[in-house]
Amino acid sequence: MTSDTLYEHPLNEQVRVYLRLEQLLLQISQSESFTESGHSTLFFKSIFDLMEILEQVQVKADLAKDLEKQRAKLQTWLDVPAVDKDQLMALLSESRQFQQTLLQAPRLGQKLREDKFLSSIRQRFSIPGGTCSFDLPALHHWLNLPLAHCQADAIEWQSSLKPLSNALSFWLRLTRGGSAMQSLTVKNGFLQQDVEGASLLRIKISPDYNAFPLISGHKSRFAIRFMPFDESQNVADNMSLSLAVC
Repeated sequence: MTSDTLYEHPLNEQVRVYLRLEQLLLQISQSESFTESGHSTLFFKSIFDLMEILEQVQVKADLAKDLEKQRAKLQTWLDVPAVDKDQLMALLSESRQFQQTLLQAPRLGQKLREDKFLSSIRQRFSIPGGTCSFDLPALHHWLNLPLAHCQADAIEWQSSLKPLSNALSFWLRLTRGGSAMQSLTVKNGFLQQDVEGASLLRIKISPDYNAFPLISGHKSRFAIRFMPFDESQNVADNMSLSLAVC
């Protein structure tokens, strides 16, 4: 049986940035071993893309505020009789810890920007095919150092991103976990709903429908139109899927 495909769509600009950062941090983590062909290109391209986002967006301030808002929502559950208060208090404590560590950290990305090696190769990564040995002899030398040396450098570069990674993972985990998936049927490939204070849509649908969603929306309304992957076909009249509005 084919497993469902998960799609996520942000309903505000901050969450859009958070999802992009999460993707880049995942790519960095997946390629840090440098044990397969292509790992180095993915690692450095992801590092530099992440640095660019951090230079353009005040991620630290935005994420700290969102952690505080999330904590305020959690605190409203303390008066609900059936709630596991021990677990809730643990989440509140984690949130405060991640927020404090994030705020106390140096400017996000500053350590990476100050690294001479990263600075010397960054610009060439914006050029198509610009990572050849004649373009970046310093990178070619680095890639031929002992593997343990390269891996140690990768760990060191990532260490300054830990406050961001931990806080972001926590916020996204609670945001995603705050709303359960609901089963529904979409007719004629279109769904529209009014919502209140939403920040993220999560959709699960079988790839057997051979269709993908085009999503638009904001915190109070969203619309989903399913498009056939094969333009010569039509989408199914009735499509079963799961939806969470977070």
